[in-house]
Amino acid sequence: MKLGVCWYPEQWPEHLWASDVQRMAALGLRFVRIGEFAWSRIEPEPGRFAWDWLDRAVDLAHAAGLEVVMGTPTATPPKWLVDAHPEILAKGRDGQVRGFGSRRHYCFSSTVYLEQARRITALMAARYGQHPAVVAWQTDNEYGCHDTVVSTSDAARVGFRRWLAERYGTVEALNDAWGLAFWSQDYRHFDEVDAPFGTVTESHPAHRLDWQRYSSAMVERFNAAQVEILRAASPGSDIVHNFMGLFTEFDHYAVGRQLDVATWDSYPIGFLGQGPFSREDKARYLRTGHPDLTAFHHSLYRACGQGRWWVIEQQPGPVNWAAWNPAPAKGAVELWGWEAVAHGAERMSWFRWRQAPTGQEAMHAGLNRPDNQPAAAWPEVEALAAGLATLGPLPERGRSDVALMFDYDSVWAVQSQPQGHDQSALATAMAWHTAARRLGLTVDIVPPDADLAGYALVLLPAQIMVDAALARRLADSGAHLLAGPRTGSKTRDFAIPAALPPDGLKALIAVTVARVESLPPGIVLPAGNAGQVTGWMEDVVAAPQVETRLALDDGRGLWFAHGRAHYLAGQMDDALLRRVIADVATASGLVPRELGPDVRMERRGGFTFLFNYGPQPVTIEQSPVIGQNPVPPAGVAIWKDKAP
Repeated sequence: MKLGVCWYPEQWPEHLWASDVQRMAALGLRFVRIGEFAWSRIEPEPGRFAWDWLDRAVDLAHAAGLEVVMGTPTATPPKWLVDAHPEILAKGRDGQVRGFGSRRHYCFSSTVYLEQARRITALMAARYGQHPAVVAWQTDNEYGCHDTVVSTSDAARVGFRRWLAERYGTVEALNDAWGLAFWSQDYRHFDEVDAPFGTVTESHPAHRLDWQRYSSAMVERFNAAQVEILRAASPGSDIVHNFMGLFTEFDHYAVGRQLDVATWDSYPIGFLGQGPFSREDKARYLRTGHPDLTAFHHSLYRACGQGRWWVIEQQPGPVNWAAWNPAPAKGAVELWGWEAVAHGAERMSWFRWRQAPTGQEAMHAGLNRPDNQPAAAWPEVEALAAGLATLGPLPERGRSDVALMFDYDSVWAVQSQPQGHDQSALATAMAWHTAARRLGLTVDIVPPDADLAGYALVLLPAQIMVDAALARRLADSGAHLLAGPRTGSKTRDFAIPAALPPDGLKALIAVTVARVESLPPGIVLPAGNAGQVTGWMEDVVAAPQVETRLALDDGRGLWFAHGRAHYLAGQMDDALLRRVIADVATASGLVPRELGPDVRMERRGGFTFLFNYGPQPVTIEQSPVIGQNPVPPAGVAIWKDKAP
């Protein structure tokens, strides 16, 4: 794995630049990421360009032996562009214009901004596309950050109507698909369809779902326009985009298919406070991040990049944007680096080289303090670089034991009609991922169209839509299947299936969901001594050949099994979910073992990586080639596996 750093030469006096790149190289860094916020310095006035400073910065990096990942600056259109074309600004769900003064202040639906983005991308690509230092291009920055995927601008409304016409063909087909006879919502023509916000009570859920799908398609369109230009001007360079954590507002698989590499911005502590974790876990992992938070995203973005992925922004210290911003524990920065190595990352860069003294991110730590002295993360970066040299090259990570299916359309479906205030497909997927990893199982996150052959176990925590093609792949995979509640509960048109859920799975397990209920926090349904259900429960009718493995105290079946297929009718507490997954995993030929709340393990290239996210040391039987025994809090141990 190559190490790097995010560098913003335009924000610093030029007399620092030569020393910057020399110190980077001495630290063991091999690349810099630059340019993604520099439009106003590249083009200070319309048509007047100032390339000289960026030329010098790129040349200095190259002379120091550093590769360059060049960002297109389209996340921050300059003030003169906004003033000339105010129609490029997005509008929020409340209809208010999202103005200049921060970033991401453009609407993906704006054809005017699309052309401006193409123009600046083409100019940058023409200038640096053949530069020997430039090995990769990043499109824009963090699509959708600050709730900017969904826009209700005039351009979005017009674009949505066009998108509906292409999808449904006729307005009659739209009325039928959405079921608009309900509440007298039929449309006479597509131009009558508006944004699904600002209504007296909830708007039609199919309308909301399609608006999200359309908004996602606009992100795809915007990214594709830049990719086309960059591929032509810089052949051989990798094209990447930096996705975010806990963010699901567009289809990352679809955008990932346009790229060479999926990258993401990893902030384990920053995301902890925003994630679906208990108060106890947020306190316990305050300075390390949750043991499965980064791993979930590493696996997700490995899938988005078809196996190729990087961490392009890694947290080096306190951030500025969370509600509260604790400092990492000693060792955590190095631990996060090794976690990325274990999951197969090709590159990792820290955000940022030097903490800024001004601006919105002035409180965000870097590898250097604002006075240009090494910050607390510096020695841990040194240790990671030395450890990588000791370990040497590693092969690709390879396929995991378990495939966990994660589907953006299903996430939006639950958001469109949750039927329970706290229902979240993302939270459910993360809970199942934690349960499997706590059992020592390695987990791949896969899209609904993934090839499932070779997996021992496939988990469907919240696959709301199961079409015929997915059903066939599940049947043909030979894997054991564990499906959670709400699986196959909606069609693509967002209707309850004619034969009732779980649509698509009935050939594998003959059960029918007759009724569902959601439960408020604090209400539980006991299942004897086995555990309890929280949040969601279904009344299921099972065919005679289907075994009821577990039932609630009130007699309702909870865990159903037939052959290789298993269906769960309720959301289980963590311990019961682990018990079920362990049982099904064992039946599939795997060997689960309880690791406890703090320890996680990954395997790569004949090595086992152990990560201690907890507050107490952990003693291991092996002799590590990297790390200590006992493994300290926020520590890592890596050992060579014994030959079979």
